[in-house]
Amino acid sequence: MEKAKMTRRTFVTGAAVAGVSLAGASLLAACKEDKKEEGGGGEVEVDKTGGTFKYYINEPAYIDPYNMQESEGIQVGSQIFDSLLDYDYRTEQLIPAAAASYDINEDATVFTFHLQPGAKFHNGDPVTAADFKRAWERLCNPNIADPPSEISYHLAQVLGYEEMNELETATELEGVVVIDELTLEVTLSDPYADFVYVVTHPALGPVPAAAEDFEAFTEAPIGNGPFMIDGKWEHDQYIRVLRFDDYYGDKPFIDGVDFNIIEEVEVAFNEFLADNLDFTMIPPGRIEDCIADYGSSKDGFVANPGEQTLLGPEISTYYIVINNENEYLSNIKLREAISYAINRQAICEIVFQGVRVPADGIIPPGIAGYRTGVWKTSLYDEEKAIEALAEAGFPEGEGLPVFKLSYNTGGAHQSIMELIQSDLKKIGIETELDSMEWATYLDTLSAGNYHMGRLGWIVDYPIMENFLFPLFYTGNGDNRSFYSNIEADEAILAARGITDNAERIAAYQAVDDIIQSTTPVAPVMFYRHSRVTSVRVNNFYFGPSMIPDLVNTWLTK
Repeated sequence: MEKAKMTRRTFVTGAAVAGVSLAGASLLAACKEDKKEEGGGGEVEVDKTGGTFKYYINEPAYIDPYNMQESEGIQVGSQIFDSLLDYDYRTEQLIPAAAASYDINEDATVFTFHLQPGAKFHNGDPVTAADFKRAWERLCNPNIADPPSEISYHLAQVLGYEEMNELETATELEGVVVIDELTLEVTLSDPYADFVYVVTHPALGPVPAAAEDFEAFTEAPIGNGPFMIDGKWEHDQYIRVLRFDDYYGDKPFIDGVDFNIIEEVEVAFNEFLADNLDFTMIPPGRIEDCIADYGSSKDGFVANPGEQTLLGPEISTYYIVINNENEYLSNIKLREAISYAINRQAICEIVFQGVRVPADGIIPPGIAGYRTGVWKTSLYDEEKAIEALAEAGFPEGEGLPVFKLSYNTGGAHQSIMELIQSDLKKIGIETELDSMEWATYLDTLSAGNYHMGRLGWIVDYPIMENFLFPLFYTGNGDNRSFYSNIEADEAILAARGITDNAERIAAYQAVDDIIQSTTPVAPVMFYRHSRVTSVRVNNFYFGPSMIPDLVNTWLTK
């Protein structure tokens, strides 16, 4: 039987595993049409095509899929690369990307992906199943670069991962098999019903043979997405991408995007005021001004002229990462004291004018399984902080060194850290502020050369495990607190194999309970957007995962 032609708008799934809610062949969004406006002579057709979107970012850590790990790099990389599937937060459904359809066996151990025919890389090479195998093995190869990928854990459940990534006894992933040019079969070492969500991550997109020239590729990646890089990444200046006219899916309206790299948000905002940016972050204290001057988005996510301020909730958590291997901070009671001491509400009100909300755990609202008040030490309580500090053996801070309170430049991080510094001082913990550029900061945390710092975790795919496994499983690259708990590790792996949706969520909630009991980190607040667009921006969607839809955005001439 001939299969219907699939686009990113429609999606056919195979036999869905029990508990995984997937969309059948459904229309997920309206087709693109030219906008009609009423004029003196009736309807006037508006040309949506053309123009360059000027977009503010910080300097990314990576835009190459092998280590695409943080918000800035993902905002760029998600335009250059398409993974097998995508997740639409507006409809809460999986949608096609490089794969037109897929099948899952009954116990969720074998996933077969059927690729879109005719798809090309930006250099003209056809996109095949072998390109996904190449990309995933490149990500899992610990000898591909120095440092090796910190996000290979996304594929930790694939059969042969341990032999390739950890034991280094294999040169390929046994579980990734090319059936033919357009069919990729993935076998897992254990059942993992949520794997279909994992493959939505842009870091799991394909790479062509040209990726073998690692140095050249990491500066100018060649992808299969709707935009292609123009030239190369000009560090600390810009990354420019252009519309890829041979893209297999819906073509972007705009000609391209200039990702302007600016270190300080205040500088970026001034550039926005001077009409040199179309999209920027709002500095502390300016949110109400932006609402008054530019209007507010109706849903918090979609910007149009007069509805330009975006304040929608993000599925992300801002937290204080604590070095659990430090001789002092390995003390659980000391970590409890630190967490109790943080006045989260004051931070949200003073720095973010009440837009953000205090975090009561590491799992944010918007993730199935979120519960209120789970992390007991995330409640601001100065008396309990003083009591815990004494129980730790350091009454009023006696015997403690001056801790470094580290953070990356940009955003409002210094203002936040100054408030936390003051909170800790009230109970007797002395700190000194320590700031650095983003990429350097990540390297510093990964090397363990810090005491306490700040991090934010933005959802990669909408499941609890995406917060618990990366941040707390022993040895993971994003586990920068160096938390290690065998009971939690085993419980995470056991939860993965549960195919019933409700049972799997309950199992992850039990893992969350284990982790919070020792306060390895201190959740501070749940993010909300604090962004604004220029008046020429239309139909720009900036979703709760902070991945922008630049395909459907258009610019007023």
